[in-house]
Amino acid sequence: MPNEQIEIEDLLAAVKAGRKPRDHGPYKVQVGDHDLQFTHVVVDDPTPTGRQIIEGAGYRKAEEHLVFQVLRNGELEELRLEETTDLRPGQVERFLVFRSAESYRFDIDGKRLEWGHKVITGRVLKKLAGVEPAKFAVWQVIPGKDDILVGDTDLISLADAGLEHFFTGVSQTTEGGAA
Repeated sequence: MPNEQIEIEDLLAAVKAGRKPRDHGPYKVQVGDHDLQFTHVVVDDPTPTGRQIIEGAGYRKAEEHLVFQVLRNGELEELRLEETTDLRPGQVERFLVFRSAESYRFDIDGKRLEWGHKVITGRVLKKLAGVEPAKFAVWQVIPGKDDILVGDTDLISLADAGLEHFFTGVSQTTEGGAA
């Protein structure tokens, strides 16, 4: 039948159901930005390039963008424009796209990550650390000085020289008890 609809394989749904995605597209993936706001993008190729992810998400001039795979363990890995990733094993279903030509490295809770934007918010740091934003706080380590509490909407520059270090911890609770 010429008008037969091909069902789109939702990679996130397949992973959540504990099954391996099918071997052919089209696939639904999630593409997010520097605020971790994700939209759904349909990719036909089971081994798309970074360029295909960027262009599939509607961005023009792929050369002016960076794309990162969000790995199952939460780490970010840059996917070069002509490099491919294999969607069939079900190890990657989310990507981040940045309008940037350079990436920035930082460390949070001992895990080194790359980011495609020169600033990052406290809330995004918490999400990348895999902690519940409402229950945890994040601090920036300042060598030789007191650590700085980073608020959810605070913008932290990653463009300064050196590797920025952050850590998370349970937010301070109101102290109670007998007087």
